[in-house]
Amino acid sequence: MSTSPGTLPATLRRAADLHGDRLAVVDGATRLTYAGLLAEVRETARAFVALGVQPGDRVCLWAPNSWEWVVSALATSYAGATLVPLNTRYTGHEVVDVAVRTRATLLVMADGFLGRGQYDEVCAAASEGAASELGAEGDLVMGLPDLRAVVRIGDGPAPAGVVPFAGHSAIADRIPLDEVEQRADALTTVEVADILFTSGTTGRSKGVMSAHSQTIAAADVWARTCAVTAADRYLMVNPFFHAFGYKAGIVVCLLTGATMYPQATFDVGATLRLVSAERITVLPGAPTVFHSLFGAPELPATDLSSLRLAVTGATTVPVALVERMQSELSFDTVLTAYGMTECVVATMCRPGDPDDLVAGTCGAAVEGLQLRITDPHTGEALPAGSVGEVRMRGPMVMLGYLDDDEATAATIDPGGWLHSGDVGTLDDGGHLRITDRLKDMYISGGFNVYPAEVEQVLGRLEGVTEAAVIGVADERLGEVGLAYVVRRDTDLTAADVLAFARTRLANFKVPKQVAFVDALPRNGSGKVLKQDLRQAQEPTRSNT
Repeated sequence: MSTSPGTLPATLRRAADLHGDRLAVVDGATRLTYAGLLAEVRETARAFVALGVQPGDRVCLWAPNSWEWVVSALATSYAGATLVPLNTRYTGHEVVDVAVRTRATLLVMADGFLGRGQYDEVCAAASEGAASELGAEGDLVMGLPDLRAVVRIGDGPAPAGVVPFAGHSAIADRIPLDEVEQRADALTTVEVADILFTSGTTGRSKGVMSAHSQTIAAADVWARTCAVTAADRYLMVNPFFHAFGYKAGIVVCLLTGATMYPQATFDVGATLRLVSAERITVLPGAPTVFHSLFGAPELPATDLSSLRLAVTGATTVPVALVERMQSELSFDTVLTAYGMTECVVATMCRPGDPDDLVAGTCGAAVEGLQLRITDPHTGEALPAGSVGEVRMRGPMVMLGYLDDDEATAATIDPGGWLHSGDVGTLDDGGHLRITDRLKDMYISGGFNVYPAEVEQVLGRLEGVTEAAVIGVADERLGEVGLAYVVRRDTDLTAADVLAFARTRLANFKVPKQVAFVDALPRNGSGKVLKQDLRQAQEPTRSNT
């Protein structure tokens, strides 16, 4: 078993002690050793405290993978606060919703990323609807009364009242180092380290709260199963706002001393060049990432011999994909895994598992986690080979949902078992196969999409009576959304529906197809029969 430190600041300090001169983060021209990373985090934590962050506060971080993200996330913990990562694809409305619900006191954001004006988006969204009724004149952002400061990552001048990340050193000088050290020391393993938001079947996102011990436990078992060491160079394509990038990425490297190579956006050519130039050894990602690499014209001329480990999942992984990753991308080991935001890693294949086992299962339960298949109605454990709901219990299962005791109680039973909502089966060797979903969630490009949230948005469009969304097969993304729409305005077009959705939803949630119907199929109690919609829809391929 591991003897990992109990909190994230303690983990960072230990990494600096053990690996001080080793490179911790390489991001373009920025190259930080572990000792340098600790120094940057301490200074940034002092700046956060100077900006008003108190122990227990929530800090929203809305930025792409970068060295600044790593520093800001760790500085949040060092200041005694709770990290709230935000999806870079969120609209301003989605950011405001999370900031209001978490009562965030600090927003760290990459303004200008991908040509967007993120700060302006937030200000505009906060001035609309319910948020505009909050706060008072004089608030930094009207509609976000708890927000004390905004820190901007990016080039160019910052808007009035916004602190540039590059200039936070002068602010940090107001706070003695001892103050943040005392805050870091005061943290306990059971305090909330992070709140990651994941959509719920009710249509509103849920904040998944994890203690320091749970975040570290998930990263630790992932690192040990994958045999990550200080000699590894880890290319981070998985976004940091996702548990796969943050916990199975950043925290894994802190625990092992591996070097982080964050990539802000996935670019096939840039990825291949970086693998070759920096001798990357670890490259996890959704199957979409590896399919993209196969098609790159630069692939035959790129030296990929350093690659040793890939971890993938999120969608069905054919045996042929595993074999191609080994032969064409030079991976020694390809593993599949299963987890969710509520329990980041539940099962994993092991190095040495045969290709058909890796492709056909999600692996066996990780060390320290109990896994069983149950009757979804009675909760009775079922024997090997039976089909039922996947439930799990262990040290990496979340604390619960933010401000939602009802949803927490429905998801974690009195015995501590997490009800996944997924349907699967265990073989005699304890290997898990996911066969279906109790819920309607589908996975598009590695991101979970919950139709109820999309349906609520489409229902707000003038001319739409109701909508039902399902996931359909897509060669590139695994699954994409198909929206069945009942319209009262026959002039409404599919382009109108999609354009409206893009203004309110992150792009991975936006359906790729729209089908207009006269009515949705329903059962006797009025519930939409989505299974009928799925059966009526042949597997669809779309490259939009």
